[in-house]
Amino acid sequence: MRIVVKVGTSTLTHRSGNLNIRRMQEFCRVLSDLKNAGNEIILVSSGAIAMGVGKLPITEKPDDIPGKQACAAVGQSELMYVYDKLFGEYNHTVAQLLMTASDFKKEKRHRNFINTMERLLEMGALPVINENDTISVDEIKIGDNDTLGAVVAKCCSADLLIILTDTDGLYTADPREDPNANLIENVEHITPAMIEAAGGSGTERGTGGMATKLKAARIATEAGIKTVIVNGDVPRVLYDVVEDKPFIGTTFQPERLGGK
Repeated sequence: MRIVVKVGTSTLTHRSGNLNIRRMQEFCRVLSDLKNAGNEIILVSSGAIAMGVGKLPITEKPDDIPGKQACAAVGQSELMYVYDKLFGEYNHTVAQLLMTASDFKKEKRHRNFINTMERLLEMGALPVINENDTISVDEIKIGDNDTLGAVVAKCCSADLLIILTDTDGLYTADPREDPNANLIENVEHITPAMIEAAGGSGTERGTGGMATKLKAARIATEAGIKTVIVNGDVPRVLYDVVEDKPFIGTTFQPERLGGK
C-alpha cells in the first residue's frame, strides 16, 4: 500500500514550540514498522517554523514574512536532522523534498517531481516533504501542508492519505466550544457547507485547521483516495488505520473508484 502521512506542527511540538521528543520517537517507530511490513510511506511534515522558533533566541513566532522564512531556514535543517536520526535507527533512509506550488502547476516540474518520487520509492527511501517556506511568497505558495499532503497523494497515486492532527477527527461542531459536539466517523461526500462550518486555524503553532483538512480530503477523495483524519497524540493509531481495524477518527470515502 502506498500511504501519504501528513503530520502537523501541533503533533510534533510542545506548546513551547520545542520538539515533543517522546511523541516524535514513537511516530517514527510506527512509520518504520509500517514500512517494514511492505508499505510505501511518504511523509508530509510541518514543523520547520515552530522548530526554528524553539531553536532561536526568540519567544514567539514572528508575524512578518522574512521572520517566518528565517525561522523556517533554521527549523527545517533541525527537523530533517531529527528525522534522519530517528528513522536511521530502524535502517530507513530519508529524502528531503521542499516544494512550491510551481512544482505542481508547471508540467515539466510536475513530471520531474513524480519521476523523482517514483525512483526514491523504488530505492526504498522514505521521502519527507514540506513546503519551501524559506522562499515561498504568495505567487508560489501552496498555503498549508494539509493541501500539500493531498496534492502529493494525488500526484503519487496513493492508496491512502492519513492526516494527523490535535483532534479526534471531524465533529458536528467545534468540540472546544460545544460540549455536545459529536464525532463524525464516516463521510461519503464533502460539501461546501461542511468546509465553511469547519472554521479557521486550529492552533497558534500551525497554519491549518479543520477547514484546510476538509479541503485536502476533498482533493484526495475526488482522486479516488481514501482519506482519514485522526488524533496524532497516540501515533500507534496508524496501525489500526492501515490494517483497517476500528479506530477513533473520521474516514472520508473516495468519490470515485478505479481512477488511478
